[in-house]
Order: sequence, then C-alpha cells, then structure tokens
Amino acid sequence: MSAFVGYNGQAYSPAGEKGRFVLPPEFRKAVKESGGGSRTLCLAAHGKFDCLIGFGLSRIDQLHTQLDREEDRAIARGDDAFDRDVRAAQLFGFSQLPFDDSGRFVMPDHLKELGKVEDGLYFQAAGDFFFVWAPAELKRMGPEWKSAQAACEKLMAGGKKGAA
Repeated sequence: MSAFVGYNGQAYSPAGEKGRFVLPPEFRKAVKESGGGSRTLCLAAHGKFDCLIGFGLSRIDQLHTQLDREEDRAIARGDDAFDRDVRAAQLFGFSQLPFDDSGRFVMPDHLKELGKVEDGLYFQAAGDFFFVWAPAELKRMGPEWKSAQAACEKLMAGGKKGAA
C-alpha cells in the first residue's frame, strides 16, 4: 500500500439509492491510505463555509498538534478567551463514517443539514483534507471559487462519478 500524500483533484457524485452517497475512487483511495487501509471517512461541517470537510484517520494526529499549538499561542499572547475544551469540541466533532468497497456511505442527517446537501456532492481537494460541497452552495460562492465552480458544473453535466 502506498503512503498517504494528501488529497488532490475534483469529483462529483450524485446521491444514490436509500440516501447513500459515494466517495469517488481517487478520494476513497486517499482516505484508505490515510487510515492505514481503514475504510473510514471523517466528515465535519466547515467552520466558515456552508459545506463539509472530509479526511482520513491520519488527520487526527494533526488535529491534536493543532490544538496544542493554538493553546500555546493563546498562552503566549495572554489570551484568556481561548477555551481548550470548546476548541477541542470544534476540531474533534467530526463523524467517522464507514464506507464499503464501492465507496458507499450513509451521511448523518445533521451533516446533510449543515452542508445543505440535496442531490449530489462535489469533492474539491485541499491537501490535508477535501471540501464536500452541495453544488448549489458552491455556486453561491465568490469569484475566488471560480475554478471549483467550473469543474463542478462540467462534472455534473458529464455525470461523472470519478475524479477529474
């Protein structure tokens, strides 16, 4: 098995039967590599945008490091407003979702609502994680997202499920 090097590319996946979604092949491969072969997709609401973020299990160690780093910075600045417990809840509030060999997984209702998910998912890689957008929400974003918007539109029109 090859070593995890991050996420790259884009893909679109229409909603499937029984409320299931499909993690596209290239993202599925990277998530498995990240988790040492585990078929576990971690999904959470993005802290800034109306979308979700996805990643594999290897990111958990990075989140612990990030939490420690943020606390150290807050202490150095004398920031009494930093609350480690609240920040930990934000960072580690993701859901761990099993997926089958075909990438099918069931998304919890609360994540569907937070991501405004309807009839399909657009996946946009971002290195250590990937964005999971409802296409309508991505379309509402500003010009800094024009490349992702164009890729999403093209992939939806082509009905492609795999990474572009």
